[in-house]
Amino acid sequence: MKVLVVDDHTLVRQGLAALLRDHGAATEVVHAGDVAQALAVVATRADLDAVLLDLRMPGADGSAA
Repeated sequence: MKVLVVDDHTLVRQGLAALLRDHGAATEVVHAGDVAQALAVVATRADLDAVLLDLRMPGADGSAA
């Protein structure tokens, strides 16, 4: 499984990544710190299975992303 974690807090991204990796050894986690980075990742990674997105990040409306 390949998951994109999008959050402006590094500690949250790292924590979610650790939980996801503990859940399944075959889980690959990609990080993004803001919506612009997330959209860039999505544009280059068509193989993502899921996106975990913080809906309240500074300077962006997560639900519009």
